[in-house]
Amino acid sequence: MVLKHVLPSEKATLMIDSENKLPFVVDLRANRAEIKREVEIVFETPVKSVRTMISSKGKKKAIIEFEDEGKAKEVGTSLGIL
Repeated sequence: MVLKHVLPSEKATLMIDSENKLPFVVDLRANRAEIKREVEIVFETPVKSVRTMISSKGKKKAIIEFEDEGKAKEVGTSLGIL
């Protein structure tokens, strides 16, 4: 499984509301295509873009931007972070 968990934070909430993006912690070995494919399968919605970064604690974070307006809020609510 590529996705580990969603990153709940105040900044994440702002990104969900204003940019239709949702942050996840992902497997260190996962690439953008794998992350995109898994998000599209798990949440059954198209993904516009995936940005990845390695945190200072050695965890890989992915910022997922959804194509459908308001989809990040819907997914965030279903995951219980909103």
